[in-house]
Amino acid sequence: MNLSNIRAPKKAAENKKRVGRGMGSGMGKTSTRGHKGQRSRSGSRMLRGFEGGQMPLHRRMPKRGFTNIFRKEYNIVSLERLAALGEKDITPEVLRKAGVIKTKHPVKILGDGELSSALTVQAHKFSKSAQEKITKAGGKFEVLQ
Repeated sequence: MNLSNIRAPKKAAENKKRVGRGMGSGMGKTSTRGHKGQRSRSGSRMLRGFEGGQMPLHRRMPKRGFTNIFRKEYNIVSLERLAALGEKDITPEVLRKAGVIKTKHPVKILGDGELSSALTVQAHKFSKSAQEKITKAGGKFEVLQ
């Protein structure tokens, strides 16, 4: 790349739309505002979502339930994913390196699938079935804080 093959960004060469510059411009007289009405006046500004006095859409829609602001999100990992890793000691860092989890949320282990080998699993939460299957396979589970 050099100065001879640099191009201007798209639309960079287009002129700004200039309104109110006479009839020949195609945007004269009312300057693209139409005739009369609130939006045609100078200084006109309405709040976002204003529908001319009609009940706005966000107030017409029914409201249901609520959002718990204290909700904790977990990365959910099944036992079959842990078995497929081929590691003996499993921590959230190991799972992150292997690409099993992507976010920094705490980890919860669920009891989907079967374990054939003994694993030492460290996570923030375990389901009852996961705890049973890990101990049944001869492994250990450690709850992190």
